[in-house]
Amino acid sequence: MPELIHLHTFSDKRGSLTVMEKVLPFDIKRLFYIYGVDDSVRGKHRHHRTTQAAVCIAGSCIISNDNGEKKEEFVLDSPDKCLILYPEDYHWMHHFTKDAILLVVASEYFNPEDYIYEPYQ
Repeated sequence: MPELIHLHTFSDKRGSLTVMEKVLPFDIKRLFYIYGVDDSVRGKHRHHRTTQAAVCIAGSCIISNDNGEKKEEFVLDSPDKCLILYPEDYHWMHHFTKDAILLVVASEYFNPEDYIYEPYQ
């Protein structure tokens, strides 16, 4: 089941610094970001092995999830919100604002055989 966590943020008159350290349930092997998204839906998959953490570092988007037992929606609209997605979480990202940048860190290197594209019935 996905887990929404809040990342520790230090703020003062100079701005804010958000830290993603010692809070993820995995070691980071891959990092990518999604931006410039039109009205498309991204994702639409789950994994055999990979756990991911998603943070919308600019703008906002919605991540919908179905783990086979429960369907949920998460609004990522602040760079201190981090959504942990586990392998069983069939997820899709949508409603990106024009300025959205979605940062994703993953527990595994890219492997096309790790992807499951069929949704739960």
